[in-house]
Amino acid sequence: MKKYRVAVVGATGMVGQEFVKMLQQRNFPLSSIQLLASDRSVGKKMFVGHKEFIVRETTAESFRYVDLTLFSAGSEVSRYFAPIAVRSGSIVIDHSAAFRMDTTVPLVVPEINPDDIRNHKGIIANPDSPTTQLVVALYPLHRVNPIKRIILTTFQSVSSTGTAGMEELTLQTKLVLEGHAVIPHVYSHQIAFNILPEIDVFMDDGYNKEEWRIAEETRKILRSDQIGISATCVRVPVFMGHSESVNVEFTYPMAPDEARQILAQAPGVKVLDDPSVSLYPQPWTAAGLDDVLVGRIRKDPSHPNGLAMWIVADNLRKGAALNAIQIAEEAIRRGVI
Repeated sequence: MKKYRVAVVGATGMVGQEFVKMLQQRNFPLSSIQLLASDRSVGKKMFVGHKEFIVRETTAESFRYVDLTLFSAGSEVSRYFAPIAVRSGSIVIDHSAAFRMDTTVPLVVPEINPDDIRNHKGIIANPDSPTTQLVVALYPLHRVNPIKRIILTTFQSVSSTGTAGMEELTLQTKLVLEGHAVIPHVYSHQIAFNILPEIDVFMDDGYNKEEWRIAEETRKILRSDQIGISATCVRVPVFMGHSESVNVEFTYPMAPDEARQILAQAPGVKVLDDPSVSLYPQPWTAAGLDDVLVGRIRKDPSHPNGLAMWIVADNLRKGAALNAIQIAEEAIRRGVI
């Protein structure tokens, strides 16, 4: 089997660390790996397998003799270094917002649109975490009964803000329980024992950038500009796992049992749906799992063609690192890398 030279940009971040973990867990055919980050992380040590690696600074020379580069260091870094990596001969899979809505860049979820990988011009974009779990759950239903409208509310964990978000929740929880005042740094307001309907910046229409991203990315992945989508994105005091309350309007009526049967056979989906024994997806139980969990599937009484459901996934795995590694694996199968 051919092996590949891989670089990870943003290796010390939460998604970057998950990249490294997933490469090992899925026995990705590595011939070599470079761990790259900003100058703040240079010199840190990380283990890949049983071998210790030193994190190096990302420079224009970092991508020489690299077959595949995984980026998770933010949009600014991706915009600057991803084209350099491509010119050096590397395929780039980027987990930032930098290229997702670029019409020349495929935005890929392998369970849905793997054929789009062939259309790359050196860069393949990885969707935003809440988008990925949403489309993995809805696409099998959309294939059978085209979706016309989606109304969703996300409940997003602090881990998608990185280590800083998790540390802020930990510190604030301790301070509140001890009766001390809290001064927020990472978020606009206290996150401990609170929820914030604000993720990224607000736009002129009152929606925030995360809500816009989910709508636009979903339409691009499903190849359907006509789907109406309204999202409300909420940050919640949960360490790991994003949850979504989703109402879907289909072209024709769909019974909950039919939806369960379709989803039970869908790749990357696990149905947990028995309210009589309180069986439904939870972020606590989704942490560490590869599947997107779906439950509480029921008729939407406000519309004859509507269903309501609850969707949960580990945002660092399927929402980020796993999806990127699956893209790389699919690219290898198709001879793209």
